[in-house]
Amino acid sequence: MANSWHPESHFLDDLRSQAATLGFAKIGITAPDVSAHRDYLEAWLEAGFAGDMQWMATHANLRKDPGALQPGVRSVISVRLDYLPDDHQSETVLSDPSKGYIARYALGRDYHKVFRKRLKTLAEWIHTTIAPHGYRVFTDSAPVLEKHLAEQAGLGWIGKHTLLLSKEIGSYFFLGEILTDLPLPAVAPDDLEKPRCGSCQACITVCPTNAIVAPYQLDARRCISYLTIELKTSIPLELRPLIGNRIFGCDDCQLVCPWNKYAAVGDPAFAARAALIAPSLTTLMAWTEEEFLTQTEGSPLRRAGYWQFLRNVAVGLGNGPATQDALTALLSRIPSGNDMVDEHIQWAVDQLTRQGVEGRSRDNAQVQRSNP
Repeated sequence: MANSWHPESHFLDDLRSQAATLGFAKIGITAPDVSAHRDYLEAWLEAGFAGDMQWMATHANLRKDPGALQPGVRSVISVRLDYLPDDHQSETVLSDPSKGYIARYALGRDYHKVFRKRLKTLAEWIHTTIAPHGYRVFTDSAPVLEKHLAEQAGLGWIGKHTLLLSKEIGSYFFLGEILTDLPLPAVAPDDLEKPRCGSCQACITVCPTNAIVAPYQLDARRCISYLTIELKTSIPLELRPLIGNRIFGCDDCQLVCPWNKYAAVGDPAFAARAALIAPSLTTLMAWTEEEFLTQTEGSPLRRAGYWQFLRNVAVGLGNGPATQDALTALLSRIPSGNDMVDEHIQWAVDQLTRQGVEGRSRDNAQVQRSNP
């Protein structure tokens, strides 16, 4: 039975105040209607852009109907939680091929548990302080069209790179939702953030693998975040050299976005772990599974798993300088105990060996030119 409660005039102010107390940067409210985004989702899946993420198609019907996830839902409270670490050194690490680049959202604690706990606390506060309600919270943990709902709730607009952007802070934030049976007042159309990408093509141009195939169209099969996190099998040969030293995710489209000049340091819960900011690829290659589990406890990196992580590190080393340390780090791991990892290590060894031979040939040619 639907909740018959009606909001009092001060409800939204109280809700925003409580959300801020919990560390949330912004909240908005919208109706549980995603009909405007259904055609886009269907076209994206039909194009095959989801790659091996079969769950995107399997749960497509749930994405199209929030009511299937929470029967009786009448409102969606969309919440923003900022994450950018203070000492992220993004450009410095990307410009040093001996280091491994980890997406900046993954430098600290895994956001799922942190966010979910706070969302439940906020939902319970509503239940006990404002009105009893039936609810369910989501933190990228179920088939919810969260970017579309957040856009409708006034938290920003979906940019050409398909991430949500806010004129206040850019795009370095997580999104979460509370689906409730309370009839809450939705954000007025005039209060929504207007799209502000304009003619800018920076994110499309900078993408190392050309994954943004058109404005607002992302082919996940080419996206480095997909390749290093979601893809559980071998990385396509033609894409490996384009990944560079990015071993878990990618931030290039965010780093180049003009709106991220407004980015501020995020919640302290996501402070960067020193060992992950600019890690040596040779050091990472030497990690045992026990070391990996110790170093990544409570970290988003656990999502990749040990073998997939080594696969990514091997690709990073193969794209780096042909130093003896790099070759030794790779060769010392064969056999690794995993066929997929061994194949990527061998690819990396071949890359460095070829680079070394070409380098010596150039050096010899230079000597010959200087000594006729």
